[in-house]
Amino acid sequence: MKIPTFLASRLLLVLALLITSCSNNSTTPTAGSSASTGSSSGIPIGVALALTSNVALLGQEGVAGAKIAEKYFNDKGGIDGKPIKLVVQDTGGDEAGTINAFQTLITQNKVVGIVGPTLSQQAFSADPIAERSKVPVIGPSNTAKGIPEIGDYIARVSAPVSIVAPNSVKAALKINPNIKKVAVFYAQNDAFNKSETEIFQQTVKDQKLDLVTVQKFLTTDTDFQSQATNAINLKPDLIIISGLATDGGNLVKQLRELGYKGLIIGGNGFNTSNIFSVCKNLCEGVLVAQAYSPEHPGEINKAFRAAYVNQYKKEPPQFSGQGFAAVQVFVEALQDLNKKTDVSKMPLAELRTQLNKQLLTKKYDTPLGEIAFTPVGDVIQKQFYVAQLKVDPNGNNGKFEFIK
Repeated sequence: MKIPTFLASRLLLVLALLITSCSNNSTTPTAGSSASTGSSSGIPIGVALALTSNVALLGQEGVAGAKIAEKYFNDKGGIDGKPIKLVVQDTGGDEAGTINAFQTLITQNKVVGIVGPTLSQQAFSADPIAERSKVPVIGPSNTAKGIPEIGDYIARVSAPVSIVAPNSVKAALKINPNIKKVAVFYAQNDAFNKSETEIFQQTVKDQKLDLVTVQKFLTTDTDFQSQATNAINLKPDLIIISGLATDGGNLVKQLRELGYKGLIIGGNGFNTSNIFSVCKNLCEGVLVAQAYSPEHPGEINKAFRAAYVNQYKKEPPQFSGQGFAAVQVFVEALQDLNKKTDVSKMPLAELRTQLNKQLLTKKYDTPLGEIAFTPVGDVIQKQFYVAQLKVDPNGNNGKFEFIK
């Protein structure tokens, strides 16, 4: 029998009121409840990194490290027998995608904290959302000035560019003490690269070198002939590039094809093995400062390195090490918090707040070495490295060979 239209409308209205009533009478979600996790499979930690777009080369490596950490700590018992569960959201390469990913993780997936995003530019847009929601964030690869200062709930395991970047310039001067003239390139549409180039340019001046030109480009550019030619005509002894793997790798390639034979320094965006597929043999010899070395001693790095090599058949890059470390900080802070009270029974809002306080209070023995945090949430790290890119004869693969 067909239900009259007016009666059907009334039935739908009654149903909607019943649903709303049930929702309003529900209890506060706890960390272990299905209302909090979306399932009862584990304590949810969000991962908001770029899996698509021109930033994917970096974001995918961060996710790889995070997933190795998930298995590593769950195999060791998780949080007093309760596993962690990574909830991964693709941010893409822009701010809008990152904001959407953060909002989904916070309101729908109800994570206890977020690892991400990939770029500093994305962090400046999305981190304030987490701050307002009082959800702790650990940036795995955000090195621009001012990231931890976004708010009380924002921290990072990635050392600021002001500490890391100058090391590569000093290494270049050891390789070639006769360097006098320097050309600088940077991606002007990216907050991190704008921040990094300021450090590089100041380091050039501090070393009493002649900064002969500053060339700008976009992370979406593919043709660098004009900027490269302008720089080469000034006969620089050293070129410094602040860009991402795709644009930066293509710039290196075009500089070499146009005849530049001097040293090249790549910024933090070059810290990915995916760079080799972009500039191939022409990557050879590029210098990159790093916050991670596969050769770092320590049991946890040995375990991480072995797991990564077993899965990917190559050495782990910096972004994977930082992804692992970010998850590790959340896990160990949850473990410490759980000694005081059962985190699976804590109301979600309270857990997020207590977790944020807890993670800043201790030292962590990570694949990056020993790290801790300043009161504002910036990482304290002791060891840094400089690597030189070495490419296999076929040009398709290579490695980061660390300069002693």
